[in-house]
Amino acid sequence: MSETMNPRQTAETVTLHRALWTGRIMSAFVVIVLVADGTIQLFAPAQIASMLQETGFALDLTRVVGPIILACAILYAIPATAVLGAILVTGFLGGAICAHVRIGELGSPPEIISLLLGALAWGGLYLRDPRVRAILPLIH
Repeated sequence: MSETMNPRQTAETVTLHRALWTGRIMSAFVVIVLVADGTIQLFAPAQIASMLQETGFALDLTRVVGPIILACAILYAIPATAVLGAILVTGFLGGAICAHVRIGELGSPPEIISLLLGALAWGGLYLRDPRVRAILPLIH
């Protein structure tokens, strides 16, 4: 005898499926932004030279920061290391926010973008990874 799902199980399955795909899309967006930023840092440092100077960082740091951003993106994209990647992404973005606060740019576009990107990183991970949902059960 085959078992059929009751309507509640079906609704829960659809909800989890939608959450999974929403999380994947959010996470993909984060990875794309990080890869773009890391690539620009590596291959077009002149594009961001003025921003680095404004925040008080040396121009040659783009060759260090670029690979760090790319490494964070890769770790975040791999399911087995996604939590570590999210922690590193959050730390990196927190540093970016701190740099702008330090120079008096509270509420500046780079700060807001960093804040939203960090929220997207954790929101996407929460929706796509049952281990994270188990630690913080917000969705029932």
